[in-house]
Amino acid sequence: MAENNSTADYKDVLLRSSIDRSLRHPVMFFFASGSLWLVLSIILGLVASAKQHNPEFLTCFSWLDAGKVDVAHMSAMIYGWGSQAAFGIIIWLMARLSRKECTASGVILWAAHVWNAVVLYGVIRIMMGEGSGVTYMEFPGEVWPLLLVCYTAITIWSLVQFQVRDAGHVYVSQWYLLAGLLWFPWIAVTAWVFVFLMDGHPLMVAGVAAWFKGTLFSLFFLPVALGSAYYLAPKVTGRPVYSYNIALFGFWSLAVFGPWAGMQKLAGAPVPQFLPYAGAASMILILIPAIAVGYNIIKTVIGNSEVIAESPSLRFTAAGVVLFVVFGALSVFLHTVSALKLTQFSSTGYGFDILGFYGVFSLCAFGAIYFIVPRITRREWLSRRFIKWHFFCSLYGVSSVVICAVAGGVS
Repeated sequence: MAENNSTADYKDVLLRSSIDRSLRHPVMFFFASGSLWLVLSIILGLVASAKQHNPEFLTCFSWLDAGKVDVAHMSAMIYGWGSQAAFGIIIWLMARLSRKECTASGVILWAAHVWNAVVLYGVIRIMMGEGSGVTYMEFPGEVWPLLLVCYTAITIWSLVQFQVRDAGHVYVSQWYLLAGLLWFPWIAVTAWVFVFLMDGHPLMVAGVAAWFKGTLFSLFFLPVALGSAYYLAPKVTGRPVYSYNIALFGFWSLAVFGPWAGMQKLAGAPVPQFLPYAGAASMILILIPAIAVGYNIIKTVIGNSEVIAESPSLRFTAAGVVLFVVFGALSVFLHTVSALKLTQFSSTGYGFDILGFYGVFSLCAFGAIYFIVPRITRREWLSRRFIKWHFFCSLYGVSSVVICAVAGGVS
């Protein structure tokens, strides 16, 4: 009996090693190039912030005008860093959970290079003053079909792995990852068609852009972050998820409320009254999945303070989940229609976006990266002290930006 168990364990180790080896190059490329885009986006953000206080700063460079730099900053962060971090997490987690090697790593790596080239082209066009001017869709119209083709080439293999997996239990992480995989092309194609292909009224474009901005986070980046959290919390602690019923409730509440997000940005605009109210209600109700996920993850890891202290991946993940609860609570106060009429054109929106994208998604992504990289490279991180500095500096940076931006906008 013991010999059979040891044989099974050995086969399991071999399978995990072969999966990691098959995805080593594309996953590392996504994480490395995404990190470079994150550094670039932060530099652009610093320049944009400096120009808010001193408009004469770097005026000798026309391509560094305040409007161009600010838009390039967010585009680089979302499509350079965020998307690539999400891709790396998705393809590795889906392969591990489906227990299937990736047989198309070359195609994924090729698509990753094209994705980076297309994003670079889009950022350059923005800084040349040739962006579309549509929020979160500032890249020129010809960029989006190329991004969708790359997205398909990168993610289709994860769907295939799930389809051909050995019949058995579908993990909570897979619910979120599969949902994000399927929701992204829906929202991206819909927004691209209505914004760039159809010659509609400018109000329609504004509405679609607001919807795309809201759902891009709630239906793609957020599911990837939560899928990662639901994988790492039980994996690192060695405990099962506290409650699958709560996990199911949190997932479906996000699926119901998430698609309505974004339209609250039209408060005060000449559009049907129910649209801003529906968007505001969805953002207020996002507190429900936030509480469900936060309670479930915290109950899974509670009592393992020494594990959290020793595991950088769990520390980042737990912080991201806690900030998701803060994100949901802040939504209740900022997304009433009366509040939006006063704050939607102020810095409050930027602070809220940073809380969601960097505070929730990026912290969970950092946790996943700190867990995945040693397994696919078979090397430990260079310095645990640097990781700890990274954690506290990230918390300090997110807190400072969010508090200052939200407080400044409200005041």
